[in-house]
Amino acid sequence: MARAFTPKVVTANDLLDGDVIYLTEDDRWSRDLAEAELITDEAHAQVRLLDAERQAAKIVGAYLADAVAGEHGPEPTHFREDFRRTGPSNYAHGKQESSPQPRV
Repeated sequence: MARAFTPKVVTANDLLDGDVIYLTEDDRWSRDLAEAELITDEAHAQVRLLDAERQAAKIVGAYLADAVAGEHGPEPTHFREDFRRTGPSNYAHGKQESSPQPRV
């Protein structure tokens, strides 16, 4: 029996600066997970991933990450994605310095 589809977001890294980015419903890339499109249909998720992969001049390493609907937008369901969205962990800079993200 096939497993039920879990909601996803499309995520990648910005090609020029390496930041984690998320595909929004209006086809922008955002550094804020709360702005990401939460995809609840498996076929739509595959189409959106293909759309992202075609943007090789802008992004690298696009993939679908599990997420759930949160109070302020999608939230990660796995530690790896929560860790990625907060930026490097060696010291506070970039995302961590300007707008700290709450841990899930």
